[in-house]
Amino acid sequence: MNEFLGSGTTVLLVGIVAVSFLQGIWRGASGSAAGLVGFAAGTLFTLGSLVLAAWTAAWASPRVHDWLAARDWQRPLPEASFAAHLVYTLVTGLRDLPLLRFAILFWIAYPLIRTAVGMIGGVIVKIGALPLRLLPSGGLIGRSAGGVLGAALGVARATLAAVLLYGYCALFPQGPFTDDIESSEPYRWMADRIIRPAAGHFIETRLPVLSGALQEELRELWQRRYEVIDADIPPDVAEAALAITAGLEDDEAKARALYRWIGTRIAYDHEKARAYEERGEWREQTPEDTFRTRKGVCIDYARLYAVMARAAGLEARVVTGLGSDGRGGFGPHAWNEVYLQERDAWVPLDPTWAQAGDWFNPPDFDVTHIRQA
Repeated sequence: MNEFLGSGTTVLLVGIVAVSFLQGIWRGASGSAAGLVGFAAGTLFTLGSLVLAAWTAAWASPRVHDWLAARDWQRPLPEASFAAHLVYTLVTGLRDLPLLRFAILFWIAYPLIRTAVGMIGGVIVKIGALPLRLLPSGGLIGRSAGGVLGAALGVARATLAAVLLYGYCALFPQGPFTDDIESSEPYRWMADRIIRPAAGHFIETRLPVLSGALQEELRELWQRRYEVIDADIPPDVAEAALAITAGLEDDEAKARALYRWIGTRIAYDHEKARAYEERGEWREQTPEDTFRTRKGVCIDYARLYAVMARAAGLEARVVTGLGSDGRGGFGPHAWNEVYLQERDAWVPLDPTWAQAGDWFNPPDFDVTHIRQA
């Protein structure tokens, strides 16, 4: 018995059934039957609404993309307001990231559809459940029948909870609660006999892929936050960027000139890095701070490069992830990507490492830099 109840998941699932059983006794046969019918109807309404919302989002997504793509969304000027830069980032993210666009449309459609289905279906269920009022509510028979129906409702609720737990285990196989969940006997019974035969393949294989793809798109949108944070380009930084790129015609020449300038003018701030690594102390600084003090860590190099590139008329973005430490390991790092019109491509560069070699779009860049949030 102790082993059976040793898992927190087991306690949760058994507790759901036990509480529903007690509710059933309290409500009697009439109330419990109505609750069971209501739960079943609500589950069907929710599943149906999810399907309809997914279909609606799939239908609307390409149309929203075409509408956004047909409009010329110009990057706001450096002196534009914070709100203008924020709107530009969100709109272009919605245009360029299909899974994110689908998810947003889905969550707009679902509550509207679920509300409509619930209102219409609720009336039908109430009318259909009228005969259930004839069932006894009190007495031994009524209470006993209510307990049986309540237990049935509890099993249905516990199964739904097990489905959610199954999804968690599929998404986070090394998660902090996965071992406890998978050690539960009731959970394993439901997983083996109900969930896996019905939808296990989709949950185990497709759900992690979809979740991973959506997370990747959210990471890309998150990378764009510096376009909003550093939207205002200080005059001295803009003046320097224009002076550095003066007389250069193509994008690559301008991008390389800024890369060399930052790589040779900005010193790595080892004291700031140690304060963060050893004591968890982080000193935030703006691109103007980096330009003025001529020192910073990798994120400061990357933010300054992005700002100076935009001042020179280039499209550039900050990328965060992991960088090689030269000893076989990786640590948190930041670098840039710049768009070159003549190549019609984004190319990577690492101004922090400029003094250690040519890190402007080298062939092995992806070996030493792992892009992530």
